[in-house]
Amino acid sequence: MGGDALLIVDVQNDFCPGGALAVPDGDRVVAPLNRCAERFAERGAPVYASRDWHPAVTAHFAPYGGAWPPHCVADSEGARFHPGLRLPPSTMVVTKGDDPDRDSYSAFDGRTADRANLLEDLHRRQIDHLYVGGLATDYCVKQSVLDALKSGIHVSVLTDAIRAVEVRPGDAQRALEEMERAGATFVTTADITEPC
Repeated sequence: MGGDALLIVDVQNDFCPGGALAVPDGDRVVAPLNRCAERFAERGAPVYASRDWHPAVTAHFAPYGGAWPPHCVADSEGARFHPGLRLPPSTMVVTKGDDPDRDSYSAFDGRTADRANLLEDLHRRQIDHLYVGGLATDYCVKQSVLDALKSGIHVSVLTDAIRAVEVRPGDAQRALEEMERAGATFVTTADITEPC
């Protein structure tokens, strides 16, 4: 029998208001994710937090051929987690985006502090259901959810704890529809009684 875990995706300064690649209302995910993380930690369920951790020179950034302005450069203030995000001490940080030749939107492209990839760590802990929230719905959240589902992990998307960047109008809705078609379910943090 498997267990549940919470995955908080990229709630970093550069994706929040005032950041280099701000998601509209990106900081609105912080309070619901804090409540959920606290409840997971209280019952000893794993909490993961992914972060972009880009080199200063990367094909991901517009000056070097990519789509995005420089953001979440490793060790910068913009790469730090939002100051209001209260991660439990046991949170496992998943670092991604450090390969200069790859976009690495998905948390499943990242590694934990002991260099395990996220899927390896989930298998090691017998996790078969992820609750996912964070930034941004139409990129890193979506790709993380799709990769989890492809790996046979059940996913519940926390709809009150995600926000979209919406490069094109309707991107958020299209992302939700794509995740649903792939098998994701949708809940709010308030809906969850177990494990939260």
